[in-house]
Amino acid sequence: MRQQDDIRHSRRRSGAPSAGDLGWDDGLYDDARRPPHPRSGDHDDTGEPGGPGEDSGEISGGGPKRPRRRTLRWIAIGLAVLVLVTAGGGYLYYQYLNGNLRTGERSASDSGLTAPGPNAQGDTPLNILVLGSDSRNSDANLELGGSRDSVGQKPLADVQMLLHISADRSNASMISIPRDTRVDIPECTDADTGKTYPETNGLINTTLGRGGPGCTLATWEKLTGVYIHHWVTVDFAGVVAMADAVGGVEVCVEHNVWDRPLPGAGGGSGLKLTAGTHEIKGETALQWLRTRHAFHSDIGRAKAQHMYLNSMLRKLKSQNVFTDTGRLLDLAESATKALTVSNEIGSVKDLYNVGIQFKNVPTDRVTMATMPTVQDPSNPNHLLPGEEASHVWAMLRDDVPLDGNGEKADEKGDDGKAPGAGASEGPEAQPASAIPVRVLNGTGSDGEPAVDGRAGSVTQQLQAAGFGQAATVATPQPQADTTLTYPESGGAQSRADALSVAKELRVPEDAVKASSQVQSVTLVVGDDWREGTSYEAPDAGSVPDSADPLNASDDSGTCMPVYEPYRW
Repeated sequence: MRQQDDIRHSRRRSGAPSAGDLGWDDGLYDDARRPPHPRSGDHDDTGEPGGPGEDSGEISGGGPKRPRRRTLRWIAIGLAVLVLVTAGGGYLYYQYLNGNLRTGERSASDSGLTAPGPNAQGDTPLNILVLGSDSRNSDANLELGGSRDSVGQKPLADVQMLLHISADRSNASMISIPRDTRVDIPECTDADTGKTYPETNGLINTTLGRGGPGCTLATWEKLTGVYIHHWVTVDFAGVVAMADAVGGVEVCVEHNVWDRPLPGAGGGSGLKLTAGTHEIKGETALQWLRTRHAFHSDIGRAKAQHMYLNSMLRKLKSQNVFTDTGRLLDLAESATKALTVSNEIGSVKDLYNVGIQFKNVPTDRVTMATMPTVQDPSNPNHLLPGEEASHVWAMLRDDVPLDGNGEKADEKGDDGKAPGAGASEGPEAQPASAIPVRVLNGTGSDGEPAVDGRAGSVTQQLQAAGFGQAATVATPQPQADTTLTYPESGGAQSRADALSVAKELRVPEDAVKASSQVQSVTLVVGDDWREGTSYEAPDAGSVPDSADPLNASDDSGTCMPVYEPYRW
C-alpha cells in the first residue's frame, strides 16, 4: 500500500511531468490521436476491436526504453460522473483501482428478454441502469445527514435512471423513474443470501432491498421491455467524493431556496441557495441532487438531477481536464471507490470498454427525460406509469433518438408517414391471395389492458388489401413490440412474402425476422401499435412533453422553480 501511495502522491508534486509525458491520452475527444490500427486479434469485451489491449506496456525497441502508452479509460455514469477518465501509472496502480470496485450479479430474476441483436451495420445499442442508493450504513453516509435509526435497514433506490446509447453511438438518452412509482415487481432472488422474494406490486424504490440492484434491473425490464446490459450504483458519500473531484457544477434556481423541515412536512436536504446561478460541489451538490420538497415533488427532483448532469457534461466536454495530472488521479480514485457495478463491468478495463461507447456523443445529442406518470388513485402520494410512457419505452426499444438533431435516416412518404419495409434482393413475393398470415393480439404488456379485437381489426385490413388467407389467432400474446416472423425453413421466399405483408402495414423491415417456431407468416400486434390501420415507428425527437425532456446542449440559463413554502 505504501508503494501505491507513493505512485499516486508523486504525481501531485510540484514539477510533476505532464499527462502527455506520462503517456496519457490528452486528446480524449480527438479520434485522430488514437492508434490507427489495433493489433490483429485484439478485442474488447463488447466484441469491438481495440480497447485497452492496444496498450500493453511492453518496452519498445530502438532508442531509450520507456513505457508504451497505457490508456485506462472508463466512465462512472449518471450521478457519479458522465465522463471518461484516463488513468495510468503502472500495473500496481491499475490493480489498486480495480481493488476499489465492488461488484454484484447483473439480474436477480429472469425477465425473458434477450440482448438486442445487431442492426444492418453490425452495431447494437447499450443500456445501463444507474442507481442512487439512500443507504446510511456507513459513518460517511451518516455524517451527510442520514438518520441513525435507519442504520441496518435495507437501502432504497431513490434515484433510478436508464442510460441508452444508440447502436451507432451518435446519440444517448437518460430516462428517470420517480422513486414513488408503483409497478409490478417480479420474483427476485438475492445472489448474496439466496433468499427469494415473491412477485408483488409496490414502489419501485423498494426493489433494491428485494435482491439488490439485480432486482431493480429485472423490474425495469418487466416494465419497459428494454433489455439492460449493466447496472451501476453510487451512495451519498460517493456522490460527494465525485462532486469534489469534478471541481464544481453550475446550477440555477429562480428563487432563494431552503429545503428544510416545515410544520407538517419533515425532512429536507438542507439545500440553501440564493436566487440565480451557483457552482456547487461536495455536500451542496448532494443536497441539490436530493432536494425533493423545495422542487415540489419527485418529478421536480428528477428535473433538477437532469440539469446537474447536463451541466456537468457540458463542463467536462468544454475543457480538457485530462491534462491535469492531479485532478485526473482524483477522478479515477474517487469514482472507483464510489461505484458498485454489475459483474460484467467489474474492472477498470471493462469500464473503459463501456465508457468509450459514450466518448463521441455530442452534447446536443444527449437528452434527459422522466417517464410520464399519473397520480395513483389509491394513494395520492404515489404515481403510476402514464399513458405516454409506452411511447418513451418504444423509442428506446426501437433505438429512436429522443432528440431531433441528427440526420433523418428515412425520408417521409407522400402521405407524411414513415415508409414500411423496403424491397430486398431475392425472389418476388407470391400474390397476396396466396400468402397465409396469422395475426395475434400482443397488446396489454405495458401495464395497460389489452385492446379488445385488435388482432381482428388488423386481419380485416389485410383481407381488404387482398390477403384473403389472413386469419386471427384467438390466443393473446402480450409483448411490447410489434413483430412479423416467417418460417425459417421457407428461406428467401418466405421472407419475400413477409416483406409484402410488412409493406402493406408499413411495418419496418427490421421487425421482420425468421423463426423456427412458426409455420406461416405471423404478425403479433404489440403494445407499440394499439390503434390505427398502419404501424408507425416513433419519429426521432417525438418524445412526449409529459416526459419533460431536457437536451444537454441547453445552457440558456434554465433555472429550477422553487415551491413557495421553501423560499426565503
